[in-house]
Amino acid sequence: MKTHSLRHYGVIALLACLLFAPFVAMAVDDPSEMLPDPAQEQRAEAIGSQLRCLVCQNESIEDSSADLARDLRHVVREHVARGESNRQIMDWMVNRYGNFIRLKPPLTIGTLLLWVMPLLALCIGTGVAWWTFRRPRTVTPTPLTDEERRRLSDLTETR
Repeated sequence: MKTHSLRHYGVIALLACLLFAPFVAMAVDDPSEMLPDPAQEQRAEAIGSQLRCLVCQNESIEDSSADLARDLRHVVREHVARGESNRQIMDWMVNRYGNFIRLKPPLTIGTLLLWVMPLLALCIGTGVAWWTFRRPRTVTPTPLTDEERRRLSDLTETR
């Protein structure tokens, strides 16, 4: 009976580990990173949620656990603690890392071309294909030479 209860506790412990494992993985932020002022911390989180993690590339620096994201969170919090405005902090990040750092980059000629070029390429390709296939293909064959006629007649003779 003791073995049965040990197995039972082992299974419960295993299930508990599996149940709480996702929560351990989500505990990414170190509390020492946070600013002591809740209003400043909230501002820093709002700014960080607009900045792309340059390692993960599809997460904000607030959601990423990469070392670079941690460093960028620290930089944002330093700027917030200095009293800089959101605009100043975003401008500093863009000057340092380019518009790619923004999760939602502004509409510029470059981003507009990035979105329009595939459509433009598709239209050009369709136009070239249409123009190529609509042209009549009238090719007049060149007449056979005397040598070619003789050879053709030799090949087509029935024996």
